[in-house]
Amino acid sequence: MRITPEMYSKMSDNASPPSKSKVNIPVAFIVGGLICVIGQFLMTAYKNMGMDSTDAGAWTSITLVAASSLCTGMGWYQKLAKHAGAGTLVPITGFSNAVTSAAVESSTEGYVTGVGTKIFTIAGPVILYGCTASVIYGVVYYLFNGG
Repeated sequence: MRITPEMYSKMSDNASPPSKSKVNIPVAFIVGGLICVIGQFLMTAYKNMGMDSTDAGAWTSITLVAASSLCTGMGWYQKLAKHAGAGTLVPITGFSNAVTSAAVESSTEGYVTGVGTKIFTIAGPVILYGCTASVIYGVVYYLFNGG
């Protein structure tokens, strides 16, 4: 039997549980917002310690990445993501989770052949397309604004 894309789509729809959008969207919004509030709190705390905006922003990013990696390693981030869905994809914490989860999953294969080769399996395309898009945007900006 040859399965057409339409047949596959119908089988996939039948096998997938229905989405509870009325619950999922507000929960994702709230969790994503709370992650951002934590980031803002950290930024303000670092500024209150005497850092300028640039240093405070850098340390906020470092703290969020470290916290997300730690939570991923402990299995907490996945539990949060199970209930919060897209809310956990706030860029810096979601990226940290993607890199860390790939490293954790491949750690049994060793540091070089496992972690070293697979750590950017999920995050690699994000880096590639992010860099490519920034070059394209930069060229377009240069062409229209003369540098």
